[in-house]
Amino acid sequence: MLNEFKAFIMRGNVVELAVGIVIGAAFTAIVTAFVDNIITPIIVALSGNATVKQLSFQVGEATLTYGLFLQAVLDFLIIAVVLFIMIKIINQLARKEEAEPEPEVKAPTVESYLAEIRDLLAEQSDASTKGSETDMR
Repeated sequence: MLNEFKAFIMRGNVVELAVGIVIGAAFTAIVTAFVDNIITPIIVALSGNATVKQLSFQVGEATLTYGLFLQAVLDFLIIAVVLFIMIKIINQLARKEEAEPEPEVKAPTVESYLAEIRDLLAEQSDASTKGSETDMR
């Protein structure tokens, strides 16, 4: 069972997934810092509130804090744009690698095989006639 677990963990997919999760967590921290320190102050300057998360309005006795939703949407949009750009760049690099064609190897045709056989037979017949001529002398 231990060997089976070790084989499962060492498979490429599991390792790649773990790396993706770690990078995703680091990327989320970068996006959060960008939104909190750059985007949010711009929205605050335009709206007059202290933070985007505090944007809200009263409906009767209920308080609708649409700022939290707006913050989540901003985070999502920034992550989506960055991922789109990264995937576009990766796809362009992959296309460049695919675009380089490998040299085409021509397979011999039936005619070329027949010509080779003809030439070999001619050489053998020339060699055998030369050998018999030298034997006669």
